[in-house]
Amino acid sequence: MDFKSSDTITGPRTEDHLPHTAQAAVKIVIVGGFGVGKTTMVGSVSEIRPLTTEETMTQAGVGVDDNYGSESKTATTVAMDFGRISITDQLVLYLFGTPGQERFWFLWNGLFEGALGAVVLIDTRRLEVSFDVIGRLEERGVPFVIAVNSFPDGPHYPIEDLRAALDLAPEIPIVECDARRRASSRDVLMTLMGFLHSLALTGSLT
Repeated sequence: MDFKSSDTITGPRTEDHLPHTAQAAVKIVIVGGFGVGKTTMVGSVSEIRPLTTEETMTQAGVGVDDNYGSESKTATTVAMDFGRISITDQLVLYLFGTPGQERFWFLWNGLFEGALGAVVLIDTRRLEVSFDVIGRLEERGVPFVIAVNSFPDGPHYPIEDLRAALDLAPEIPIVECDARRRASSRDVLMTLMGFLHSLALTGSLT
């Protein structure tokens, strides 16, 4: 995210080792276009200090990367972001944030391997950048939820209008969030886990 108050909230972190009560770990991927807040979400919700691969943006990206709405952004993810959150004492989520620029999308295939599900972060100022992102997940059969990240100057649309614009099936959850806030980002992940659970109950999750 690119406005002044959007710096990642670090907050208290646990030690890097897994809780001794952990019995299951799940890989979750956070995807979206350039500048939608993926790094911010991983950083805000991770209980360990997140690993990021951000590099300073240079003139080489001018005319190549679409930075509309993120003109003040000075760094970008070039490989991945990584974090971890314990949903319960037994269940741990490993979070992988993907690079948003299309020229780095070749890295997505490796990040998708073994992922149980995904969060698609969208920016209502640039809905069109989400089309290819969603298409890639559908092609790979990765279940996902949509998280509408709140930007101060972003237009607000009714959920069903967004569903129609993104051509989403009625069962795919769409939630609003503020990726800067830990509780909001955690709620998104809980929505995804609930969706995955419902798919498992119906036999739709393989």
